[in-house]
Amino acid sequence: MNDIPLIDPHHHLWDITNNYYPWLNDGAKPSAFGDYSAIIHDYLIEDFLEDAKNQNLVKSVHLDVGYDPKDPVGETRWLQDIADRCGFPHGIVGYADFRKADVADLLDEHMQFKNFRGIRQSMNFHTDPAKTYLDRAEVSRAPEWRRGFKELVKRNLSYDLQLYYWQMEEFFELARDFPDTQIILNHTGMQVDGPSHFDGWRKSMQKLAEAPNVACKISGLGMGDFTWTTESIRPYVESAIEIFGVDRCMFASNFPVDKLFSSYDAIFNAFNEITASYTLEDRMKLFHDNAEKFYRI
Repeated sequence: MNDIPLIDPHHHLWDITNNYYPWLNDGAKPSAFGDYSAIIHDYLIEDFLEDAKNQNLVKSVHLDVGYDPKDPVGETRWLQDIADRCGFPHGIVGYADFRKADVADLLDEHMQFKNFRGIRQSMNFHTDPAKTYLDRAEVSRAPEWRRGFKELVKRNLSYDLQLYYWQMEEFFELARDFPDTQIILNHTGMQVDGPSHFDGWRKSMQKLAEAPNVACKISGLGMGDFTWTTESIRPYVESAIEIFGVDRCMFASNFPVDKLFSSYDAIFNAFNEITASYTLEDRMKLFHDNAEKFYRI
């Protein structure tokens, strides 16, 4: 067990028996992270805590997970009930489409729940239909999208940013134009196209990190490296920390999606090994303090 207290700032739960998640309930589709049929079953708080039992887990943050798009607040409501009953998760990041005219009202509905902290609207755009999450590129530059996005800062809400590295220039501009909105990069920039793209990913990460209001979650590395090892992910982990600095990085599991590629222990044992020479203060920031700070938990 890691003796440093762990906050996991990126995990998911789902109850496909009682709730509706199109990507799960309707069967596996081609995806950026391969065949996910092995995780199409209920994954409840008890399952998550069981997977994490060997780590010193003290808090967690739940990220939106493709809940029924007709009722995005339903996921927040469901999670708050779990948190009230079990203590976890301590933070909830829900879903909203900033292009919708009523997004302000939707945010206010989310905010009725005390653990709600922010929004993720995944922005991944790719030429491969299996890897794209959007119907067109550069959505964040559209006036109607930005009109919705500016509602976050009015409510002290953060934005979880999921994208591919070649979109980072676009979202650097967004971060620059909304300097008072905390943006949290998901999955180390979600580099899913193989090691030949490493240099392009690193250069784009450097650009995005120029915006001081962007932090980086180091997670999801299995989605681009299905048979990863500590050494194969080391360049991504070390580069992210070098580029963003220890004050703007945090480690996360992306469970149960990354359960497709490894155990919970394997992920955090790798992070521990990679940072073994770091000071205790810096390791505390990466495993605990920064998640607590950025998600206000």
